[in-house]
Amino acid sequence: MHKNLFVLGMSCLLMLGSAESVLASKKNITVSPQAEANPKDLIGRWDITIDENGKSAPSWLEVKLSGLKTLVGYFVGSSGSARPVAKVNFDNGKFSFTIPPQWEDGGQDFVIEGEVIGDAIQGTITTNEGKKYNWKGVKAPYLKRTAAPVWGKTINLFNGKDLTGWKAMGQNQWIVKDGVLTSPRSGANLISDQKFTDFKLHVEFRYQKGSNSGVYLRGRHEVQIEDSPKEQHPSSVLFSGIYGFLTPSEINALGPNTWQTFDITLIGRMVTVVVNGKTVITNQEIPGITGGALDSNEGEPGPIYIQGDHGPIEFKKIVITPAK
Repeated sequence: MHKNLFVLGMSCLLMLGSAESVLASKKNITVSPQAEANPKDLIGRWDITIDENGKSAPSWLEVKLSGLKTLVGYFVGSSGSARPVAKVNFDNGKFSFTIPPQWEDGGQDFVIEGEVIGDAIQGTITTNEGKKYNWKGVKAPYLKRTAAPVWGKTINLFNGKDLTGWKAMGQNQWIVKDGVLTSPRSGANLISDQKFTDFKLHVEFRYQKGSNSGVYLRGRHEVQIEDSPKEQHPSSVLFSGIYGFLTPSEINALGPNTWQTFDITLIGRMVTVVVNGKTVITNQEIPGITGGALDSNEGEPGPIYIQGDHGPIEFKKIVITPAK
């Protein structure tokens, strides 16, 4: 009895499958398997936001094809510089890679895991201290400009009297003395109230021996200020480099306790840096955000932000000419 019921059921299933096939044929329907995610969907630059227990932390990832099939890349966390990724493992839309700690404490590697979902990516990061956070990423904008900028009126961001137009990130240690904007010790960073897209920026600054600071363009791309010896081999993490990305042609520094100048032009992603009257970076592309960025929203205007958490620094002139 049970055997006969089983045979009858199988016959019905076969008839049903046959009927569906005929129906699909009459309607000219092509039945194809679901396409698997392709590694090329991950290739490119990604602006990432990490959710650190309710606090947003900016991050960035670039994935490239090395040779025929190996994926490699660069990763920027909320601090430090761009870190090379030796290999990105990819399997049916899911990927993973590890990076060693840089300035962070802790002995284990960071582990980044994610998946491609349409035009976005998402996943988790496990820190070198074992903390696990969720993150989401979107394709970074190209920021290409089709016409030369038309420059607007010049704006003095520092009035020489007080902190009007600026706010401190944390407990403020900045003061104005004799017309000089001064951070006498490590403390809070300073952010302009106004935000900008493309601009020409002129800053005059002075640092003490061994000190370190920086000027962030749109609050996302740091131009390094550091007591780097003039004879030292240039590096992207030394004086006048775009931190972790772009290396100046030379270190044209005048040394500590001396007033110096940066003249920086930023158009889209293209930056030119003139140090003490000499061009050291000429119209080069900034790939992504640098460590310490305020956010990873690269397509949006952003403030000028100056670093005050790495040592004493002084500014006596901060002038910007925005594009219209």
